Amino acid sequence: MLALLPLFLLILCHCNNYVVVVSSLNDEGIALFSFKQSIKLDPEGSLNNWNNSDDNPCSWNGITCKQQRVVTVSIPNKKLSGFLSPSLGSLSELRHLNLRSNSLYGGLPSQLFKLKRLQILVLHGNSFSGTLPFEVGNLEYLRNLDFSHNFFNGSLPLSLVQCKRLRNLDISHNNFSGFLPVGIGENLVLLQKLDISYNAFGGLIPDDLGYLSNLQGTFDLSHNMFNGSIPASLGNLPEKVYIDLTYNNLTGPIPQNGALINRGPTAFIGNPGLCGPPLKNLCSSDSEVNPPSSLPYLPDNYPLQGGENVGGGRGLSKGTIVAIVVSDVVGICVIGLLFSYCYSRSFCCGKRKEDRGYGLEKGSGGRKECLCFRKDESESLSENAEQYDLVHLDAEVAFDLDELLKASAFVLGKTGIGIVYRVVLEDGLILAVRRLGEGGSQRFKEFQTEVEAIAKLRHPNLVTLRAYYWSVDEKLLIYDFLPNGNLNAAIHGKPGQFNPLSWSMRLKIMKGVAKGLVYLHEYSPKKYVHGDLKPSNILLQHDMEPKISDFGLGHLAHIAGGRGMVMEKHHRRQNSTSVSSEVVPTLTSVASSSAYYQAPEALKVLKPSQKWDVYSYGMILLQLMTGRSPLVQVGNSEMDLVHWMQLCIQEKKPLSGILDPSLIQETDKEEEMIAVLKIAMLCTQSTPDRRPSMRHVSDALEKLPLSCD
Repeated sequence: MLALLPLFLLILCHCNNYVVVVSSLNDEGIALFSFKQSIKLDPEGSLNNWNNSDDNPCSWNGITCKQQRVVTVSIPNKKLSGFLSPSLGSLSELRHLNLRSNSLYGGLPSQLFKLKRLQILVLHGNSFSGTLPFEVGNLEYLRNLDFSHNFFNGSLPLSLVQCKRLRNLDISHNNFSGFLPVGIGENLVLLQKLDISYNAFGGLIPDDLGYLSNLQGTFDLSHNMFNGSIPASLGNLPEKVYIDLTYNNLTGPIPQNGALINRGPTAFIGNPGLCGPPLKNLCSSDSEVNPPSSLPYLPDNYPLQGGENVGGGRGLSKGTIVAIVVSDVVGICVIGLLFSYCYSRSFCCGKRKEDRGYGLEKGSGGRKECLCFRKDESESLSENAEQYDLVHLDAEVAFDLDELLKASAFVLGKTGIGIVYRVVLEDGLILAVRRLGEGGSQRFKEFQTEVEAIAKLRHPNLVTLRAYYWSVDEKLLIYDFLPNGNLNAAIHGKPGQFNPLSWSMRLKIMKGVAKGLVYLHEYSPKKYVHGDLKPSNILLQHDMEPKISDFGLGHLAHIAGGRGMVMEKHHRRQNSTSVSSEVVPTLTSVASSSAYYQAPEALKVLKPSQKWDVYSYGMILLQLMTGRSPLVQVGNSEMDLVHWMQLCIQEKKPLSGILDPSLIQETDKEEEMIAVLKIAMLCTQSTPDRRPSMRHVSDALEKLPLSCD
């Protein structure tokens, strides 16, 4: 027995030490360690440095503290498997919880909704199930709620409308059912994005959703079971919002007012009972489409001014009319004086600028004051800084900002719209990242609306926008990376670097680009015009299938402005050799200059049209056929490729003197080549009306056979 005493004392000592170690961790650390114990699988070792021997958890992976209190738990895309521990509810200062794209399961503990200061709750892309607890209404500071791509079910609790600071609500791709809570439109007036698609919501679409006047990106009710008619109140939504009501059980005429007037059919398809423009299904005589109206929607209980009976037939008295006219004249005069005053002040301020804003100016001949707004008084993103993070636009790709900025990056090229990087993440995923700039911080809403509209464009011949990042210092667009470079390099690349394109490969590229443009011109919600089509923004996949890039980029760059610094700062460690090794020199060569692809009318008309794109496409066809640059050397002079082709036709130059030398041997395709040259010359007509539409061009090309090499 005495022999066992040392062993007993050793065990006791060890246990005492263990207790001391555990007790050294503060309460928040113990709560987080309890969360770690609820994780069954951590294949990447993301929680390995969560040690109970630490004094606090502030140095742990994914944890951010302020004044030694945990404010952020962000562990996205780490393949964690387990359930959500109720202990997280004791992190009283927690503001940001991001567990996106893991394999977590089970229900949400009600303790989670005791976090009064929580602002961002992102659980996208897990396997959570069960209902959304009624206690969600306790999160009065919540701004971003993303439960998309899970297995939640049941109805939404009415208490959700108490989260009046919500700006982004995304519960798409779940099993929610029942009616939408009454009051979403009246209470959640700050919403900028509402996505409840791919659920089983039913009943009528609430009228009050038309009150969501701050929506900037998405209003997506698609793939549900809503029935009845489309409320006319939805016409009050901002016109730039992407409205999607597809694949429900909606019936009756589509209201023709406000934001609903100019929507394409793609916003309403999948509802067999709907009728009227823009659908081809005409309404019957007893259910005529609502006539267009510029009047705003008013609810039934909207108060009428003056208490007059609108239907009583009484008109305004002469005295009332005179009073209205006089007050209007006075009002116009006052507004004119205000404009004059403000202009004089702004002119004064424009003469005296300081680095950090505008100050007070005193003239030498007397006191002259400029009462100007300082720069830091203008609208900024500081109050919503946590809202602006890396935003994913596609559930198929999951990575966070830290992963992106820590990845290896190589410059692909520089253009007037910023730098393009090839970025390789740790898991091997390769992305193309375009930096836009560091200005335009007050235009986030405009940027968000535009970028989310572009992300909705999905076609086999368009590059997919996967994510974006916005901050005062940086604007990034993240796309798929295509391995075969761009068409400009394929045509004009150095011998040995690129194999000459065969005729069948060129024809495949021609047809693919035409199909992509037809989609942009005719089927995209906004009927997009590219406006800057050229070979350098036609990218090529492994199988040489073309994808058009940079559509909508000009407007985004105008919003963003300036140059960004974040990518440069994080990748400054890359040496010059590694950067230059990936540069494609043709990106900035004469062959890819935008000016040569712009239609002649671009010198007079600033707004691009679809016929601009047709002209640019014709230039690309000529390059594919001739292998020449847009500017051709003829003796001691130069002329553009279109005029060179016209000269060749006038001089009856043989086809062998026009074609790319690598095509001359494919003599059996001569008729097809001549047909393409004719199409190219039609597309590059100097008069826009004489150019065909891209639909006609695509149809003509489809008649040409596409043989395999």
